[in-house]
Amino acid sequence: MQDKLSLYIDGAFCQGATGAAGDVFNPATGKVIASLPHAKKEDMDRALEAAQRGFETWRRLTAHERTGIMRKAAALMRERVDLIAEAMTREQGKPLAEARMEVLLAPEHIEWCAEEGRRVYGRVIPSRTKGVRQMTLREPVGPVAAFAPWNFPINQSIRKIASALAAGCSIIIKAPEEAPSCCIEMVRCFHDAGLPAGVLNLLFGVPAEISSYLIASPIIRKISFTGSVPVGKHLASLAGQHMKRSTMELGGHSPVLVFEDSDVEAAARVTAAAKFRNAGQVCVAPTRFYVQKRVFDSFVSRFTEIAKNIRVGDGMDPATQMGPLAASRRVDAIDAFVADAVQRGAKVQTGGDRIGNQGYFFQPTVLADVPDDARMMTEEPFGPVAPIVPFADRDEAIKRANSLPFGLAAYFFTRSLETAEAVLDGIEAGLVSLNGAPLNSPETPFGGVKDSGYGSEGGTEGLDAYLTTKFFAQTV
Repeated sequence: MQDKLSLYIDGAFCQGATGAAGDVFNPATGKVIASLPHAKKEDMDRALEAAQRGFETWRRLTAHERTGIMRKAAALMRERVDLIAEAMTREQGKPLAEARMEVLLAPEHIEWCAEEGRRVYGRVIPSRTKGVRQMTLREPVGPVAAFAPWNFPINQSIRKIASALAAGCSIIIKAPEEAPSCCIEMVRCFHDAGLPAGVLNLLFGVPAEISSYLIASPIIRKISFTGSVPVGKHLASLAGQHMKRSTMELGGHSPVLVFEDSDVEAAARVTAAAKFRNAGQVCVAPTRFYVQKRVFDSFVSRFTEIAKNIRVGDGMDPATQMGPLAASRRVDAIDAFVADAVQRGAKVQTGGDRIGNQGYFFQPTVLADVPDDARMMTEEPFGPVAPIVPFADRDEAIKRANSLPFGLAAYFFTRSLETAEAVLDGIEAGLVSLNGAPLNSPETPFGGVKDSGYGSEGGTEGLDAYLTTKFFAQTV
């Protein structure tokens, strides 16, 4: 680990102009492990100017040339997977196996976007008038300002970077201050692959300062943000004031519906794995569990058994299955959620407490019979806590699943085709999964509805977000 980290502006790794810096912590110990430079106005101005120049250079390369550089960066990420994954685990806390999986998925995003960028086609439109030819052209939108969260620092950054570069855009990525080292090493892969100066710039700093300054700049033409609903709404309003295109991937509160005809064992096993991945700090994690009354007790029993046997510890330990929360504030937040639910009548099946007095650890927690007015049933807990409640029939389950303003992901388990069709038609979510909890892949769209945002990352929809359509008519 480096004692002092860096920004990346105009093709060079550098320190901030003013010397402003912040500490980086290891969540397994709570100790400071690095100092991170924070960008101020001078640094952001340099990054904006570089992004403008980089865009003019990058957009003029052929898609074939851009693909070659991007594929080199992907190859370097695969070669450096251990270095990048270890950096992520030390700063973010997730088990090393999860960090490696996240890093190894990044080259797939890069390669898929690079190849899809070679297939950005316009179309010919038959004219109503003789002697007129009509067509559309797809062009890069321009320099992008992107903001990535701390829970998946590589995955959430690379989806923005890969799509922007594949479309021919330059990008300034504001990566998470909590997990900077892995992002720096990711950017180094693009640098070493020969990406022209200014095409990719990396900033850290006070989030509100950076977002407000970059979004207001006339150089920036598109915004991409992943994070909480309140912050996303604020940034969307700023983007709207300046007529900037934006993609907003915001928080969720994913319902899980387990029907009485489902495979209860499989439902418990699959959802427990998804719930406690990354210590529950996943925007699409199963969050509200609604289980039909006839199988309620058996589901709670099996889910609780799985949670009790999860090994919690330092993510660098190969035996660890769940690491610490990413910051001390998250421990306080989960503690408050649990205390509120218990006070309102929830029954603790397992967990419910902090672990030890060093690091940011919290027990995998299962609560039964949580009332609907408990905070964790209406606010995204974003941690290793699973509230499970019974329901009577399908209509009730769908109504309760749709009762919140969130609409990112939803999961349901049934063997009935009729039930499956009714839930799929009735559920309000951008991502819906039946009898499983698959990971998102580069070729599939990822995005929500309602307060969970708008637009998609991934798939052709994600690439389209970085392109504009120009209509051209020619009289011959």
